[in-house]
Amino acid sequence: MAGKVERDEITGVETTGHEWDGIKELNNPLPRWWVLVFYATIAFSVLWWILYPSWPTLKSHTRGLLGYDQRTELAEIMAKVEEERRPWLERIRGAELAAIAADPELLTFAVRGGEVIFKENCAACHGLGGAGQLNYPTLADDDWLWGGTLEDIFYTVSHGIRFYEDEDTRDSTMPAFGADGILESQQIEDVVQYVLTLSGREADPAAAERGREIFLEQCAACHGDNGKGMREVGAPNLTDDIWLYGGEPEQIRAQISKPRHGVMPAWDSRLSEESLKMVTIYVHQLGGGE
Repeated sequence: MAGKVERDEITGVETTGHEWDGIKELNNPLPRWWVLVFYATIAFSVLWWILYPSWPTLKSHTRGLLGYDQRTELAEIMAKVEEERRPWLERIRGAELAAIAADPELLTFAVRGGEVIFKENCAACHGLGGAGQLNYPTLADDDWLWGGTLEDIFYTVSHGIRFYEDEDTRDSTMPAFGADGILESQQIEDVVQYVLTLSGREADPAAAERGREIFLEQCAACHGDNGKGMREVGAPNLTDDIWLYGGEPEQIRAQISKPRHGVMPAWDSRLSEESLKMVTIYVHQLGGGE
């Protein structure tokens, strides 16, 4: 004989017969609309499995009746974009840098394209917008080690700096005046004091005067008698108070004693000619160009 149905005294709802610590479970059925929606989602998923790629197989997956594929769609979109870009890229490929800069339409296209290329390949070191970071030069201040004309930038981007896989790379090496025993500690300290005066900073006058003589003998060949640098060898201007490896006395001393030399990849083997031109145009306009 079936058991007697028990109902909750307060709500009058039938119970399930389950009870924990005096608490009885009510047999409240799910709302009908919820059940219908649940079944509809099951039906929808089955339909989705049939229409679209879904189930994996040993070597691939089911293709679905519609044969939809996001990779195919993306390839079609990219092909359309490349087709639209092709005439512009051909114009850039066949034009001189100065001609690109003088053509408002080409300039706009080159700057926008160069920005994308820069973010993908250069921003990791030089920062977004060429803002630079410790040990990597700022490209937005028009202070250039190797020159800031379009041609200078194009050459640097193409062949890199101290990137010896490219025989045309820009190359220069600052002697290790301390590590190699070229100068004594006191002489290095005197040069530090003199270098500080070049950018108008406070220094020991007597030490700076001694350092001036040493600077003219040891450093002026690259940095110039006035310390304004020499772009032919990538020697920085020491008078503008812009420092790649830091401008505090201890940082200047470390660079004189055992200098660091940055390396930049040569991009001509990685980027197309039009890409090199576009990123050159973009970098050139970051600081106003020369």
